[in-house]
Amino acid sequence: MGSVKDYFSSLGKGISSLFKGLEVTGKEFVTPKITERYPENRDDMHVAQRFRASLQFIYDAEGNHRCIACGTCERNCPNGTINIETKMVDTWDGKKKKKLDRYFYDLGSCTFCQLCVTTCPTNAIEFTNDFEQAVFTREKLVKKLNYLPEKPEPKPTPEQIAKLEAEKQAKIEAAKAAAAAKKAAAAAGADAEAPKPAAAPADDEKTKKALAAAGGDPEKEAKIRAALEKAAKLTAEREAARINSHYRMPCRVGQAFRFLSTK
Repeated sequence: MGSVKDYFSSLGKGISSLFKGLEVTGKEFVTPKITERYPENRDDMHVAQRFRASLQFIYDAEGNHRCIACGTCERNCPNGTINIETKMVDTWDGKKKKKLDRYFYDLGSCTFCQLCVTTCPTNAIEFTNDFEQAVFTREKLVKKLNYLPEKPEPKPTPEQIAKLEAEKQAKIEAAKAAAAAKKAAAAAGADAEAPKPAAAPADDEKTKKALAAAGGDPEKEAKIRAALEKAAKLTAEREAARINSHYRMPCRVGQAFRFLSTK
């Protein structure tokens, strides 16, 4: 019983699909026919705007393009269809600038994937729907897209020149100020590192008595003062050594404790 039911079910589906096919055929049978009379109707023939036929540069009304020669389209092309040649030019402010020299596009190896167009940061290129690209040799399929002559670099305005001069003067002043500050810091460091002369001993009672023993002789007084200064210097050095040994004592005690704790 089940096989009979399946048979008639399959038969009904087949008849249904047959009528659907006949419906499509009938519609196409009564649809008006369109015949393209190419190339006679070349002027008014409709071509879809989405059709990708060939790559081209986008030029404005003044003949300028937006390509910055970054090489993004060349790197993203899967077939190596694009070859960009660049050059370095001097700008009015004395800087170097990379500029497009020649832009080659090989139509014969293009897959029309449009990766170059979608990744261009400046929207400098696009695909045209001009499908008439037949040629007799492969060499003619390699096209130079920047076919218009390059324009020279624009000249600076008076405002730009004044701004550039002000920036140069500001850099010079800043360099002079930095050099002066560095020189002053070096001089201050040298003064701080220079040894200070020992202070002359105070004219206390001992000094007065020693000078009185010279009997007013300038030579003897100079010798006595030199000896007193040397004695004061030795006393100061001994005091400094005593203070240093006093501060080093806790460090040595700590080292001894650490040594004993490791045993």
